[in-house]
Amino acid sequence: MPGDSTFDERPGRRALVLVENLSVPFDRRVWQECTTLRDAGWEVHVVCPRGGRRDTEAEAVVDGVRIHRYPLRAATGGPAGYLREYGSALWHTARLARRVGPVDVVHACNPPDLLFLPALWLKRRGARFVFDQHDLVPELYLSRFGRGRDLLYRAVCALERMTYRAADIVLATNESYRDVAVRRGRRRPEDVFVVRSAPATDRFQPVPAEPELKRGKPHLLCYLGVMGPQDGVDYALRALAKLRDDLGRTDWHAVFVGSGDAFDAMVELSRRLGLDGQVEFTGRVPDADLVRYLSTADVCLSPDPRNPLNDVSTMNKVLEYMAMGRPIVSFELREARVSAGEAAVYAPANDEGEFARLVAGLLDDPEKRARMGKIGQERIDGPLSWRHSQASLLAAYAAACRDRGPVPAGGPLGTGRRQRR
Repeated sequence: MPGDSTFDERPGRRALVLVENLSVPFDRRVWQECTTLRDAGWEVHVVCPRGGRRDTEAEAVVDGVRIHRYPLRAATGGPAGYLREYGSALWHTARLARRVGPVDVVHACNPPDLLFLPALWLKRRGARFVFDQHDLVPELYLSRFGRGRDLLYRAVCALERMTYRAADIVLATNESYRDVAVRRGRRRPEDVFVVRSAPATDRFQPVPAEPELKRGKPHLLCYLGVMGPQDGVDYALRALAKLRDDLGRTDWHAVFVGSGDAFDAMVELSRRLGLDGQVEFTGRVPDADLVRYLSTADVCLSPDPRNPLNDVSTMNKVLEYMAMGRPIVSFELREARVSAGEAAVYAPANDEGEFARLVAGLLDDPEKRARMGKIGQERIDGPLSWRHSQASLLAAYAAACRDRGPVPAGGPLGTGRRQRR
């Protein structure tokens, strides 16, 4: 918890958080970790890419956290595009890490499993390396591309192994990821800490419903999140087509909030299915608009199909739906049940017809919707609360630094000999 005496007795600790996938503070998990460390007395620096519409400044101090951002163009055009993206990100990360200077802990968040390279450089200068595993990259690769490119698959597996080997401590987002770190990563169980993602409850506070968001229909369905190939927006759209065509239900409007590299394809799929009059794509929206949609929604959609990644991953959107007290329809996934429990109903894996029938059933049962929503909020306020993850995060940092004093004050790191301690 903030103010943990382990850290209050050792002032002057410095942490450097490395992120490539999202900007900060837009990355909510990373931001919660940063503010938890700040409240525990750490001086926190972050190196991350600039955002497109927000987090655009090269340097910023936000609520006491020092953020160093670099320009980055997302990959396009297959493997060559990823090579350009990751090469640029590694160069900028190393450049900005050197500017930050000596740190006690370098905290690298995947994907990709490449940030162990600058982390190793900092380890040679006295830092401890905490690997924050947001995604299982081999499973992500399989879910997106299959095993058609075996050389690349072997490469991502090798990078994961090297990251595990380099890390002093591993942070896992759930017990399934922890099992992978112990079993596949060959990490000691005592060096792997579960730090679950949790919604920021001050961000997700319900407001009065706005019936006009339903576009004249009795019910509003809502999807919130990233729209990538593995996120199942196509499954949701096909299920909605079945809801209309097979079940004869036209008493709903659906809104899809978010963006991603499949966004344009999903808009086109909606048009091909004849849903463009009933389905609205907003792109990314401000928090205030997001809360308006979720507060008005009757049912929220979590259509992630079962694949090697999704079955063992915790979906942030599920937790955010629960924080807002919304009932959820999901496919049958191991970690979806762990998170939502009875706050969701579950269709057999990838069964779009049953997904549609479950949506229809909830639309017809307002008492069940209210009961499920209450269960979700109670879980977010209880066992899934961020305060439990705060304690685990600080315990992980205590384990990383248990035999080290704080780094000496100093300027940018040189490229020569290791800093004396």
